[in-house]
Amino acid sequence: MPDEFKSNQSQSSLLGHIFRKHVKPKKQHEIRRLGKLVKESCDQANCNSVVDVGSGQGHLTRFLSFGLGLNVTGIEADPDLVSMATKFDRQLLLTLDKESQRSGLHSEHGPTPRHVVGWVDPKASWDVFVKHLDVTASKIDSDGPITGLYEKKQLSVPPEMKLELNSYQAYAEELRTTCAADTNISDIVSQINTVVSPSGVKSKNHTHTTSEHMCKFSSESPINTLPFIGSEVTIPDVGVDAKGSSNFVLTGLHACGDLSSTLLRHFANCPHVQVITSVACCYMKISTRDNPNPPGVIQPHFSSTSMESHSEYGYPMSDWVRGLPGHQLSYKAREGACHAIEDYLHRLREESGLLRTHCYRAVLETIIRAARPELRRPGVQTVKAAHMLSFSEYARMALPRVGLPADLHFDPVCVEAMLAQQGRVVVYFSLVLLLAPVVETLVLLDRMIFLQERGFQSKLIPLFDAAFSPRNLVLMAIKLTAAQS
Repeated sequence: MPDEFKSNQSQSSLLGHIFRKHVKPKKQHEIRRLGKLVKESCDQANCNSVVDVGSGQGHLTRFLSFGLGLNVTGIEADPDLVSMATKFDRQLLLTLDKESQRSGLHSEHGPTPRHVVGWVDPKASWDVFVKHLDVTASKIDSDGPITGLYEKKQLSVPPEMKLELNSYQAYAEELRTTCAADTNISDIVSQINTVVSPSGVKSKNHTHTTSEHMCKFSSESPINTLPFIGSEVTIPDVGVDAKGSSNFVLTGLHACGDLSSTLLRHFANCPHVQVITSVACCYMKISTRDNPNPPGVIQPHFSSTSMESHSEYGYPMSDWVRGLPGHQLSYKAREGACHAIEDYLHRLREESGLLRTHCYRAVLETIIRAARPELRRPGVQTVKAAHMLSFSEYARMALPRVGLPADLHFDPVCVEAMLAQQGRVVVYFSLVLLLAPVVETLVLLDRMIFLQERGFQSKLIPLFDAAFSPRNLVLMAIKLTAAQS
């Protein structure tokens, strides 16, 4: 584990305690370091507003807002996660209020993050979304409702939200001081222009200040209670700086599948997005020409007129890679890139019983395909302590998760023969993990070239401890002013 967890394996010594509650160590490590990078990029871009897409329970959103003083709007597709984020905000405010009463400190109220439920459509542009985020949108009164959370429901700001955060400044100063012990993020940001151009890649020298590059989202709702971002609901203003600018930083921590590539397109096309910090994951859910609807991705129901027809996919994004023969990446290759070799090496060295889990899963998928041939690559949730169970017990728990009966009959002789091949499964999976960094690099370089083709320079930053957080590369780009360029 990183040094910050030496004294306590579940509590980062570099993160204020109010931001560690409900947050696992890995996430603590990530939000602290990414938060510092986002803050530095905001300072360089001279804007104070951030849009966190795929914000989940709001851990990064809270750190950016309460901890680093930024105006933050979190966008999340799962209403339950948004509800949890709002609940955790209230708990944090109550904690700060109690501590301020004990300490007797008095300071100004810090910014309160805003949480919005919305599904970001990867096949639509951004003009309607920006219209809602622009300074022309009505400001949210702290005594009024936060709308846009549900299609026919509203979530009122609780009384606790009005509490004065007397200890906010002290906490913010502590966080900035502890962050200073890390790698100098300012140096990373200042080096964003030192990118080597791949041979044959030409910049299109696009102009990024015209209204035609504004973005839009479809107004059609994929499910009854979940509006698209950009549907006709009031979305909280992301906040403005002293000059009245509506510019903001776009960030996504482990944005799944096409969501990461969508955010990059929004950065390239939307004049209000000044910076992007993108941490990707779930490469198997990226759409390709050969596999436009990969497994595990919820497909919304659109009317025939709700969207324009688009031929853009999650991979490849760049014209240059698209023109290379043999550039295609199979589903299996992209799925393998989602795994990490660091933790697996530990299992191999100790010949851990956890290795049995991979063989169990392989046998289970064989049984599922025999019973339901159309059910390919089923999304079986993790069975806790699977390696300590017999295969029969494991199957009994896993089969209902894909809609099959727990007592589904299978040939025990065939199953035993397959389980005897555990060593071959381990060898195969080890080879997959050796190739995983290569596939991930191909995907990320394609995204960098996509940005370069549109006149933007970018940088891949190994921001997290790779052994602790395997998806540790942050793709960052900043739009330079005429003076800076």
